[in-house]
Amino acid sequence: MTDDLAPALQCRRIIRAAPRAALATTSVTGKGGVDGPWPYVSLVLTACDIQGSPLLLISDLADHTRNIRADARVSLLYDETAGLDDPLTGARVTLQGEAEQVEDDDLMEIYLSRHPSAKLYAEFSDFHMFRIRPLRAHLVAGFGRIAWVDEKDLLGAV
Repeated sequence: MTDDLAPALQCRRIIRAAPRAALATTSVTGKGGVDGPWPYVSLVLTACDIQGSPLLLISDLADHTRNIRADARVSLLYDETAGLDDPLTGARVTLQGEAEQVEDDDLMEIYLSRHPSAKLYAEFSDFHMFRIRPLRAHLVAGFGRIAWVDEKDLLGAV
C-alpha cells in the first residue's frame, strides 16, 4: 500500500487488483426460515469493466442472485489484508452500488480472461453476468486514513 495515494485512486487499484470480494445482499423475506429481510454475505469472483465497474458471473440458483433480483442494492468488500500479521492494518474498500444483469460478450471476455476456470460454467443457462454500478466506496487504509469516495471520483482509469 502506498500512503500518498489519493483515496479514489487507492480504491480503484484495490478493486481492480482483487480477484474476489465478499458480496452483501439483502435476503429475500422469509428465505431460510427467518422472517423479514436479513443481510446475506457470500464470496464471489470479480473482474472490472473498462471504467472500473465490478463484474460478477453468478447463478440463478444462488441465494445472492435471488436477493439481487428482489433488491439490486449491494455492497462488495475488497481487501489487501492477506499475509499481514494484523489484518486490520491492511487497506480495504467497501463499494456500495446497484447490480444489473447485462448480456455483453465483451464483458464476458473480460471476466473469463480474469477467471479462466469460469469458462466451464459460463455457458450454463442459469449463469448471468451482472455489472455493479458503483454509487460510493468507503476506504479504510490504515489508522486515520478513512475516506468516502463518490461515484464520479471512483470510476476512471488507474
